[in-house]
Amino acid sequence: MQSKDHWENVYTAKASTEVSWFQEHAELSMKLIQDVGIPTSASIIDVGGGASTLVDDLLAHSYKNITVLDLSSAALSTAKSRLGKNASKIKWLEANVLEADFPVHAYDVWHDRAVFHFLTSEEDRHFYVRQVLKAVKPGGLVIVATFAEDGPTKCSGLPVMRYSADQLHSEFGEPFQLLGHEKESHHTPGGNEQKFVYCFCKKVI
Repeated sequence: MQSKDHWENVYTAKASTEVSWFQEHAELSMKLIQDVGIPTSASIIDVGGGASTLVDDLLAHSYKNITVLDLSSAALSTAKSRLGKNASKIKWLEANVLEADFPVHAYDVWHDRAVFHFLTSEEDRHFYVRQVLKAVKPGGLVIVATFAEDGPTKCSGLPVMRYSADQLHSEFGEPFQLLGHEKESHHTPGGNEQKFVYCFCKKVI
């Protein structure tokens, strides 16, 4: 997996609104969470959330139990500064998702729009899935977005994996019941278009 130093450099060299994955609002992610009827008391983790605005949108919709994980302290600092006094309402974890010691069955929702497609090693992908199995409650919602089959082959100078919805779900396997999938055309701050696929699953064990 990519190094911590790489991402610290990214977030110190550019403003969070200049990176290619920036979204003013995480509209599709919020729609998926709300459409399933996740209560505002649910425990939600945004993996690779860094400077993402999903946490702002969750707070705006009265979600109260939110964790943001990222391996970049600079990215987390950006989000904390943006949120101001609301930052104290969030649990911040500076860690690599593959190395984090997650509590067992702690989360009702696992959201990732930033990490999985960077896992080019099969071993890393398998370990990531084991982390999800450990951390998410039985019946919990798992939302993972990656570059689609016609998406970029690199991001931030690093190689990435591209997936169809079926390919992405197959990485997670039978413990995860596919509830649906969505495609997204993301327009970067630089004016480029990036194709994403979102899979949302129920963890059945």
